[in-house]
Amino acid sequence: MSLEVREGLPHPLGATFTGDGVNFAVFSAHATRVEVCIYDESGQNETGRVTLPEYTDEVWHGFVPGLLPGARYGLRVHGPYEPENGHRFNHNKLLLDPYAKAHMGELKWAPEIFGYTVGHEDGDLSFDERDSAPFVPKCVVVDSRFEWKQPRAPRVPWERTIVYETHVRGHTMRHPAVPEHLRGTFAGLANDEVMRHMRELGVTTVELLPVQRFLTQSFLEEKDLRNYWGYDTIGFFALEPRYLSEPSIDEFKGMVDLLHGQGLEVIMDVVYNHTPEGNELGPTLSFKGIDNASYYRLMPGGDGGPGARYYINDTGTGNTLNLSHPRVLQMVTDSLRYWVTEMRVDGFRFDLATILAREPYGFDEGHGFLDSCRQDPVLSSVKLIAEPWDCGPGGYQVGGFPPGWAEWNDRFRDTVRAFWKGDEAMAPALASCVTGSADRFNKRGRRPWASVNFLTAHDGFTLADWASYNDKHNDANGEGNRDGHSDNRSWNCGAEGPTDDETVLTLRARQQRNMLATLLLSQGTPMVLAGDEFGRTQQGNNNAYCQDNEISWFDWEGIDDRGRSLIAFFKRLTHLRQTLPVLRRNRFLTGAFDEELQVKDVTWLSCDGTEMESSHWDDSRTRCFGMLLEGHARATAIARRSLDRSVLLVFNAWEDALDFKLPEHGEGTQWTLAIDTAHDVDPQAPLDQAGAAFEAGQTYTVTARSMIVMVAGEPMSS
Repeated sequence: MSLEVREGLPHPLGATFTGDGVNFAVFSAHATRVEVCIYDESGQNETGRVTLPEYTDEVWHGFVPGLLPGARYGLRVHGPYEPENGHRFNHNKLLLDPYAKAHMGELKWAPEIFGYTVGHEDGDLSFDERDSAPFVPKCVVVDSRFEWKQPRAPRVPWERTIVYETHVRGHTMRHPAVPEHLRGTFAGLANDEVMRHMRELGVTTVELLPVQRFLTQSFLEEKDLRNYWGYDTIGFFALEPRYLSEPSIDEFKGMVDLLHGQGLEVIMDVVYNHTPEGNELGPTLSFKGIDNASYYRLMPGGDGGPGARYYINDTGTGNTLNLSHPRVLQMVTDSLRYWVTEMRVDGFRFDLATILAREPYGFDEGHGFLDSCRQDPVLSSVKLIAEPWDCGPGGYQVGGFPPGWAEWNDRFRDTVRAFWKGDEAMAPALASCVTGSADRFNKRGRRPWASVNFLTAHDGFTLADWASYNDKHNDANGEGNRDGHSDNRSWNCGAEGPTDDETVLTLRARQQRNMLATLLLSQGTPMVLAGDEFGRTQQGNNNAYCQDNEISWFDWEGIDDRGRSLIAFFKRLTHLRQTLPVLRRNRFLTGAFDEELQVKDVTWLSCDGTEMESSHWDDSRTRCFGMLLEGHARATAIARRSLDRSVLLVFNAWEDALDFKLPEHGEGTQWTLAIDTAHDVDPQAPLDQAGAAFEAGQTYTVTARSMIVMVAGEPMSS
């Protein structure tokens, strides 16, 4: 097929349908020629090829009139093949457009997809002349028009946010209410019953593990495993095809629209720190063949340095994207804006986010990426969550991100796990964590919500497994159980794994309630791993990244009475959090006495009802204490008494029951029991069911390894 080509425009980058044709624009600072290859619907037969005729500001561009949405295409980029100088151009390799909005077809691992000849004595310095087109996915031109039904996003305030991390495929693959052909897809996640469960849980924000186009590495395919989590993105604008029941981006938009209609936000877990092209021995699929020296951080040459043939590997995956380059930074921010403006997501969680702000000398809070997000009118208006660590120099940066960002707080996870496990000397650290980790985040006007508190996530034990296993059991991954973290701060409660011992099962259930109560009633932003609300297990696997099977899929039909009780308990916790403002203060608690209001915002209490002293905190055996949140303390900097209700939380990680003397509070002397983790919750009971009433001065017996929550005054109502 003969294709006409005109000059076109250097912007926007990618393939853009204009109504009468498609404009192609591809950045490459070092290429000598760029060709666009057009394929038939099968993606196997090339039907036409054009050379982009113009080169403007390092962008190759051209316009093909008459080309329509649905057209399949790939790029061939000509230029020097000089690995020692950082250049790996090989026009024999068909490349994915970094700005492609959709992909079709799967990658087939074959020697032809490598820019060098595999097995050659010169290694990656050799040049492979075989065509890779039969083995690689193709890009697809899309029509972006969509009729949205929801006029606006939920815009949940940070202080009311409860994040629910889940996996599109695993969440519904075994869900009985989802039709089989929709299981594991965006449409499946938007099923009425699935959304109803999330809404009734009381969560506000659904965080999706990576849904941008990713690949499965060859070493997994050789073991008949798959990249389940998706942390190997190759298309930053494209959706993962396996999550689509039909080959249309409208399915994702429809899911977002329906979730918004339920008042639920959608945020994406995104991976802009590396790609699956690996190091110098990896395949040539996109960025490496378009402009390797611009897209990746390469080793410095001269003075005995290894030179640009090799890659800086701060990610542990073989390569690191170079966000110090303005065009790479543009690609990332263009991608983020696309997902917000075109796909209407409500925010992002950034994998290994410190890499995105790293210069050659280390992490830089003034990096262009962070500055771009801060000043961009689109990106500064959505939720931005950093995973603030990586394996590079200065890689641990919890609390180090600038205002406007929230951060995963692994210190919260480790501290709460250790406390409820029964480790000594954890009380001071727990007190800091449950009040928002002010030592890390209380600076530059940041708020408690900046601390994203979590106990479990996709990486590690589920909550049920934390209470059921002392050790990881990752044999199914085929790595001899060497993968995954060994320091899980877990306790099996007396038996490793499955058991019929009722005493052990009862304690495990209580430990899960302790953990959930601590998480959802702490200051900061709680993040919950989906499935923890009913006791989901991965059979002790704490690194299920490659388990696209029943190890990872949610067993909805297997939820038993204990699971239903845990769901009811979870709902009660979220109800309390949203009903009692003192549990989600928008300013840090200090414990200092307010002279104007004659009150402390938080008071720490020993079992006899008196205020804790330094000797209590210094005693490594202290495993039981109370936290009194005074509802009449000021909620803002203005000296105005709040009318919120006071709350008392008592944590007892001791192996024995202890009597705790209830204190007085600003509203009077009466307390109402709201939560006691020693007891199961009736799934049929109303969320605001009142517990027993107590007077200040009375003692309450706090069961061994349990937690209670008392609310000041008369029983609460909805």
